[in-house]
Amino acid sequence: MRVDRDRRDWRIGSAADVGWIAGHTTAGVSITTAIPPIFDAYATTYQADDVTAAAYERALVEVLLTHTPDQPWWLAYLDTGAHDVVLPHAPRVFLYWNWPYVLVEAGPEAALTWRAGGHMRHAHGALPDLFFPADRSWLVSALWDDTWTCVGGPEQLIDSLERDPVANARRVRPDEDALPPGLTRE
Repeated sequence: MRVDRDRRDWRIGSAADVGWIAGHTTAGVSITTAIPPIFDAYATTYQADDVTAAAYERALVEVLLTHTPDQPWWLAYLDTGAHDVVLPHAPRVFLYWNWPYVLVEAGPEAALTWRAGGHMRHAHGALPDLFFPADRSWLVSALWDDTWTCVGGPEQLIDSLERDPVANARRVRPDEDALPPGLTRE
């Protein structure tokens, strides 16, 4: 299926496009609640108080771009009823605890600009709630009630995120509590 936005048709994803995620995460407090345990390395990241949402999100996407060959990205927007899903009439796919997402094949620029109304992590943010490249080499996911974002991918990607002060990432083991120091669960 395809949906029009900005005078262009965009491919809408199906359950098959997220089948590698659905049913492959584990309930709990570890990073594998959001990211399947299939990657070489994992990290959590969140916007620091002294950094704007735009700067934080741009830093995160820039690091991802440096570790990703040119290809489409899948962007998924969680339908909470309170946040912009970008394509409100598109069909939904269901992940985690049967949460509905709009899944669209686009790219990094769309990830940074399409959402206008903010999201759960900060009121001025644009990033999708879940996104990954077509080759599935990494996954970024923020669960409904978390104020941080989880990342799984190659060692080099996680190393680069840790080195970028604006990305504000910290490495976590798959069995470790994903809650970043200084944050609390809602």
